[in-house]
Amino acid sequence: MTNILLYLTTVAVWGSSWLAIKYQLGTVAPEVSVAYRFVLAATFMLGYCALSGRRLRFDAGDHLRMAFQGVMLFGTNYYLLYLASQYLTTGLVAVLFSTVVVFSILGNAALFRTAISGRVAFGGLLGVSGITLVFWQDLAAFDLSTRTSLGLLLAIGGTLAAAIGMLSSALYQKRGLPVIETTSIAMAYGAIYMTGIALISGKPFVVDVSPAYLGSLAFLAVFASVIGFSCYLTLLGRIGADRASYATVLFPIIALSLSMVFENFQWTTAALMGTALILLGNLFILGKPKPATD
Repeated sequence: MTNILLYLTTVAVWGSSWLAIKYQLGTVAPEVSVAYRFVLAATFMLGYCALSGRRLRFDAGDHLRMAFQGVMLFGTNYYLLYLASQYLTTGLVAVLFSTVVVFSILGNAALFRTAISGRVAFGGLLGVSGITLVFWQDLAAFDLSTRTSLGLLLAIGGTLAAAIGMLSSALYQKRGLPVIETTSIAMAYGAIYMTGIALISGKPFVVDVSPAYLGSLAFLAVFASVIGFSCYLTLLGRIGADRASYATVLFPIIALSLSMVFENFQWTTAALMGTALILLGNLFILGKPKPATD
């Protein structure tokens, strides 16, 4: 699959997955829903690996690294984002999650000693400026006692956990470890972790049998998790964390559009201007730099 197709698939699947999260909230506790999601996703992924003859044997050190990725990327990340979606529209949570590009750029530079180009830095600055503009009123009136402020903190915490987990995948690929196999096992560890969290917190493992819950769970497990992460993590290994992670800056446009239809999200002048800055930043980071001339 080409890089462009990987990128477009990631944007389309993840852009529409945020609204699906909304239908996971209610009867079933967030930690239980996340556990269900990755039990299903890991089952699909590990089954595919077994049927296709992929090797699933790794040493103890690799399993420890995959467990860390699972806890951060397929556990803590989504648990906090599901909680944030109780206080914010899913479109706004998606916009906040797009700050993962900043964490990824900084983490990539620290881990791999890669220089941050002026073009990438400027694009990231535009993206963050756009996000700030979208949330300007909420940031200006920040108060931990308000639902919006709590949602902001939860979403940023989940985003940081995601960036750490994504960078760990980049480390695997630098060491020559395969994406599909390591992601499959990491998802299994994430499912185990979230099951443990649910048991410790005393949350009941009930199932909402409504079509909305079951349909959104199937979409999140198969499309958003299996297909989305396979495409994204492959892209991350090919083109680097800074460029790959900017897919997470474009998909909020899809998420906001869906939120406008299904959650009555209202566009404001600030939101429109902020979204425009995010898209402009996307062009700067994804654009090819001009070749040097003599």
